[in-house]
Amino acid sequence: MTETQASPDTAAEAPASSAVELPWADVHTEHHKMLRLAPLKTDRATGVRPLRFVEFSYVERHSKERSLLRMSIQLPNQRVRKEQNHLDVWADHVEKRLFFSPENLQIEPLNRGIGRFLAAQGITWAKKRWSAYRVEGSDLDNKDALNEDTRLRRDRFLKAQGFEVAYADAQHLKGSIKPAQVGDLVGDWNTEKLQFVTILEAAQMLQQAEQNLAEQEVKLKQQEEKVTKFKREDAGLRFTITCLVAFAMFQAGLLIWIATRH
Repeated sequence: MTETQASPDTAAEAPASSAVELPWADVHTEHHKMLRLAPLKTDRATGVRPLRFVEFSYVERHSKERSLLRMSIQLPNQRVRKEQNHLDVWADHVEKRLFFSPENLQIEPLNRGIGRFLAAQGITWAKKRWSAYRVEGSDLDNKDALNEDTRLRRDRFLKAQGFEVAYADAQHLKGSIKPAQVGDLVGDWNTEKLQFVTILEAAQMLQQAEQNLAEQEVKLKQQEEKVTKFKREDAGLRFTITCLVAFAMFQAGLLIWIATRH
């Protein structure tokens, strides 16, 4: 399981985790929570990263043979492809193993902590129930290794979740994830990038935003009153100056008339 930048052909290249047809294909998420994506410095690869709010949705299903945690991220006023912002975590109780689908996470927006968050949720869910299950090793996509920044980001993502990354060559092109035990994985994410927001916290933020808006309206009204006052004073000064100019011209004309008569 890796986090990669979305591209049209990524999904087609992601290998299937199991050849067996899996159940619950038509199951949709049932539980929804709000997430806050903290504003971050502009990234040279992904661009501007402003404050955003997104919806985290999930659903669980269990049977004697398998268990499923299905998760997705919804973006307000933005549509993404079906394979983006989606992660299924499967527990196979027959073979006592855990696997992820898709293996190549496609995240939008990238570099906001969403991929690591989804992986952490799945790992935490599995560790509470099946810490003795295994996660099989797999080869990493060579495309990610062509760009050094992308490869390093991918490796940091995997190592942060407790996976061990190994390379078969000095150029770091042929990479793989070593087998691991669920109990050894790490269910943490970067809380500075991404946080849960409760209904009460959301209400408080809306209330604070409304108060700030009201304060800004008061300040704007005060500024408009000052501008209106300055305009009135400016008009008065213009009238005074016009009168003074007219009076000066009258005096000058009068002096010229007196001088020419003598």
